[in-house]
Amino acid sequence: MEVNRLDFYVGLSLAVTSTFFIGASFILKKKGLLRLASKGSTRAGQGGYAYLKEWLWWAGLISMGAGEAANFAAYAFAPATLVTPLGALSVLVSALLSPYFLNERLNLHGKVGCLLCIFGSTVMVIHAPQEEEVTSLSAMAEKLKDPGFIVFAMCAVGSSLFMIFAVAPHFGQQNVLVYIFICSVIGALSVSCVKGLGISIKELFAGSSVLKEPLFWVLLVCLVVCVTVQINYLNKALDIFNTSIVTPIYYVLFTTSVMVCSAILFREWLRMTSDGIVGTISGFLTIILGIFLLHAFKDITFSWESLPHYLRKSSQGPQWVNKPSLYVHTEDSIKVTRKGSNGGWA
Repeated sequence: MEVNRLDFYVGLSLAVTSTFFIGASFILKKKGLLRLASKGSTRAGQGGYAYLKEWLWWAGLISMGAGEAANFAAYAFAPATLVTPLGALSVLVSALLSPYFLNERLNLHGKVGCLLCIFGSTVMVIHAPQEEEVTSLSAMAEKLKDPGFIVFAMCAVGSSLFMIFAVAPHFGQQNVLVYIFICSVIGALSVSCVKGLGISIKELFAGSSVLKEPLFWVLLVCLVVCVTVQINYLNKALDIFNTSIVTPIYYVLFTTSVMVCSAILFREWLRMTSDGIVGTISGFLTIILGIFLLHAFKDITFSWESLPHYLRKSSQGPQWVNKPSLYVHTEDSIKVTRKGSNGGWA
């Protein structure tokens, strides 16, 4: 059964609203962390927790909470592969606010990258697959018992623990991917918990006694643990690296993890047509290209004024560039050539 149109538009509206709150939360958190660093407090990237006393950081956390709450509700109404790609809008919000509040310059490559993220997300939304309808907590329990999902969950937890205890202490402050990988993989599991809790809340409003179900409380505890880990390592990444880099990379890895998890849990790809698969993959690759432009050229000062000369309109007409010739026909060279000739030419 396909998601009805009312649920579709409700989920879409909630997802778009959440991106504005989440995009602003990155700015507020980063601003708070920078204020702490200027005061000489132990930085979050070095294991400090002084940010808990900073009101700007709490404002960012509340903003992110509001965005995640809207996301929480959106997952209850629409498929995860519809809601998650719209997170690219938070990249745009964060990128547009960074120059004004954080003095982080966004060059021409970055602006083009943001646009590509939006275009790619639009394509993904248009071709979003329909998930299998799950209307009860008992049906969700059957999905969670699937061997494929169990293997995915074990791999996600195992790889995250390896990154936390073996990789992060040595390379976390040098490589932006370390902390963001942990946030993204754990985030895929948190989305599954959110989906289950959203179904439970809908059942609760319908009169079912879901609070007596052990699975409800297991999902709630798992969600709290996952969100706590995400917040901790996202703070570390934001404290060390540029916001315009953390936000888009986090989006790409998080979206990839959620899509894989959702495909395994709800078997969305099995119901897609060939053009839907091509459209979804093309949209995601477009987003990857946008993220590459944001990340690869972040330190290059590039603007419209620095475009190559032949791409800019010139009021002086075409400019000819004299190149050195292999044969310079001066008067002296002609005389030497004629003198050296033995009647070869008249």
